[in-house]
Amino acid sequence: MAGEVSFFELGAGDPEQARTFYGGLFGWTFEPGPADGGGFAIGTPNVPGGLHGGDAGASPYLFFAVDDMTSAVARVRELGGQADDIDLGSDEGSVARFGRFQLCHDDQGSPFGLHQPPERSS
Repeated sequence: MAGEVSFFELGAGDPEQARTFYGGLFGWTFEPGPADGGGFAIGTPNVPGGLHGGDAGASPYLFFAVDDMTSAVARVRELGGQADDIDLGSDEGSVARFGRFQLCHDDQGSPFGLHQPPERSS
């Protein structure tokens, strides 16, 4: 599972307008998310996503699955990459619902994200 695209995030200036656009374009469903400013959790047929406001013109963020965030971040740094110091919803409720997220840059400065999916009870 590690390395698969496991989550995407869209930034927009107006999340309600983006919800209307992407919902109309792709038929995605939207539920209120944890983000301040009217964010949404996006339901798609395959990869889940999120939408946050206050980020007009942002490129989509792709997050790759990891089994252990701490080990993955350490490995990014060992390989010459960087892990950004930004809190992406680390409160217990958000982690239980969506998992853990970390924005990173590879050793050449290209951005990507790591995602440790939430624990699922059996």
